[in-house]
Amino acid sequence: MAGSLNKVLLIGRLGADPEIKQMVNGKNVARLSLATSQSWKDKSTGEKKEKTEWHRVVVFNEGLVNVIQQYLKKGAQIYVEGQLATRKWKDEQSGQDKYSTEIVLQGYNSTLTMLGGGSSGGGIQNDTTQKNNIEDTSQVSSDMDDEIPF
Repeated sequence: MAGSLNKVLLIGRLGADPEIKQMVNGKNVARLSLATSQSWKDKSTGEKKEKTEWHRVVVFNEGLVNVIQQYLKKGAQIYVEGQLATRKWKDEQSGQDKYSTEIVLQGYNSTLTMLGGGSSGGGIQNDTTQKNNIEDTSQVSSDMDDEIPF
């Protein structure tokens, strides 16, 4: 469809250490659980409120997966640009179709920038940006379930 755009931009903190898995083609994929929060003051009570949204981020670029594995830890703050994708898979135990919506980082339109250490570290002082280039993402392991680790 001409004139459409699928782009997601998020700044948040990792809710768990990155999960690295091997696809059936032998390449590695990284899964991140990213939390974004907003806070406000309740007008009627004056109480501070906060709401957190959890996002699943999947990274297919082999070089970027290595950087993620080396430097990112739970609590690290990152900026990601990717595309929203919904994946259908079959639950092995129940046999039912399941769906997962993810932010996918692949190709030249994706970015991951490490913004610095988090409350649990993260270990990055300098901003690092890497554009992704990946050709085959069609054979992701089917065990990428819909559970968010928090």
